[in-house]
Amino acid sequence: MTPADSRERLINEAASLLVSAFQDYNASFGDYTRRAKRRFEQRDRAGMRHDVSQRFVLYDQSIEEAIARLEGRLAERLFSRPLWSAIRDRYAECIEQELDAELYKTFFNTIARRLFKTRGVDADIEFVALDIQPSDQITQPVPRYTFMVAGSLVDTFSQILDAYSFSLPYASPSAQAHALAERLQAAFGQDQAVVCIELLETVFYREGRAYLVGRALARDQHRPCVIALVCDDETQTIRADALLCERQQLSILFGFTFSYFMADLPTVADAVLFLRSLLPDKPIDELYTVLGRIKQGKTERYRAFFHHLSQHDGMTLAEAPGQRGLVMVVFTLPNYPLVFKVIRDHFAPSKQFGRAHVRERYNVVFRHDRVGRLVDAQEFKDLRFPVGALSEALLAELHSSCGKSLMMEDDSLTIKHCYVERRLRPLDLYLAEVEPSVATAAALDYGQALKDLARSNIFAGDLLPKNFGVTRSGRVIFYDYDELRLMSECRFRRWPDAGDDLLDLSHEPWFHVGEADVFPEQFHQFMGLPPACLAALQAQHAELFLPEWWQTVQAQLARGETLDVPPYGSAARLS
Repeated sequence: MTPADSRERLINEAASLLVSAFQDYNASFGDYTRRAKRRFEQRDRAGMRHDVSQRFVLYDQSIEEAIARLEGRLAERLFSRPLWSAIRDRYAECIEQELDAELYKTFFNTIARRLFKTRGVDADIEFVALDIQPSDQITQPVPRYTFMVAGSLVDTFSQILDAYSFSLPYASPSAQAHALAERLQAAFGQDQAVVCIELLETVFYREGRAYLVGRALARDQHRPCVIALVCDDETQTIRADALLCERQQLSILFGFTFSYFMADLPTVADAVLFLRSLLPDKPIDELYTVLGRIKQGKTERYRAFFHHLSQHDGMTLAEAPGQRGLVMVVFTLPNYPLVFKVIRDHFAPSKQFGRAHVRERYNVVFRHDRVGRLVDAQEFKDLRFPVGALSEALLAELHSSCGKSLMMEDDSLTIKHCYVERRLRPLDLYLAEVEPSVATAAALDYGQALKDLARSNIFAGDLLPKNFGVTRSGRVIFYDYDELRLMSECRFRRWPDAGDDLLDLSHEPWFHVGEADVFPEQFHQFMGLPPACLAALQAQHAELFLPEWWQTVQAQLARGETLDVPPYGSAARLS
């Protein structure tokens, strides 16, 4: 065999090995995902959360296994860049007909970046497509059921329930079909006859619920049609809990503040495109991410951001609006929906923790049920920016506060570690900008956010409005995690009666306070809300200021009770 033949054989074997490695990963991803149906039927939310967590670590495990196999095959040529360039090209040929080719490419890039410790992008050995949207080339329709409304809408919903079977029976399926039909017809209006309903064949599962996802079409309009199913513990039956047929409801359901779905999709890209047809304003990276394809979500987010940056010469990154953080430097691009958060080298004396604590808290959120109240913070490493894309003020702040996380190379700045989140309007700024009635509504939702978080075993810690943001739909979300604690880590106490007027009036504790101690009666002093907003909050959410309420939630969580936080409001509920 000639050296050229030997090289060609090595390229073929390496490319084939990497294709098989991704397929093995994908099969294992599917194994975990398929458990969701059984977890749902058994009301095993803890088990479903465990499976979601296992999918997180599966990707890195698969990458490490693939690298080990490559080391055995390529030996001393493992770091040959010309060889890797050829392997990439052969790999591209192998996956050319795959609908999910972008997932394969991201897998390849991850391996190449780890081996060569790449900063930024290395076009010689990676797949690079910053100027196109690869998923736009997909024309294959996602597998779906089409239910034509030949008779009554009630009959159609009966057919739908029959088509999606579970080991548990539906509770009063006829009554549920009537409720669903009534709700959908009301959404369209009585003068609009529904022609058909299209639903994805795949059922979506998350946190104790199953979702039948699709759309309903009338002659002149179409709208989302998502049926939320729940299991009833007492009757051992399944019932339709809600029908989501407003775009905003669906946007929240598939948003960046909830945990990832378990959906056993045969292919992903076609499903993403279908979902985007329902949510045209939803970034494609968020759709990949919410389906559990986190690496692909990051790839699409990176692609979209740097494409936007390249198309807007002269637009510079600057510190984000709002109060400057004590733990993070936060910056953004004007009119772009992302923020970048870099941990400072040193914190203010009031912050009694270090970088490791901050990263651990963000990791807790990454793996936790976010119940629609926590931003999904994606961790990025070695992000390279053109120096000219950063304002002079931001550059100075990064160099003075985050030097350990930076690396300068010619005309570029590499940030070794940062978090990237969806940009929200800080609650403190929002309250000062909007009408009093809107501000009051936001303050009340802030209180509901604290309750929702508590029921998911999260105490925000720092309750100042600057640590919360407001989404486009008006929901209040928590996004500053350095002082976040699990409810099980807290000791909620009453403020003791000193028996002395001077001591009682003191804002400083006159008694021993442990690190885990929390005093809800004092919350009003640390919320920093405008007086009218605080008064409304205290009136509607009075229990937040009582330690007994927090202790009751703690006890329920300790007993393993499921404290339900639906991802939709009462308007979507069927009963």
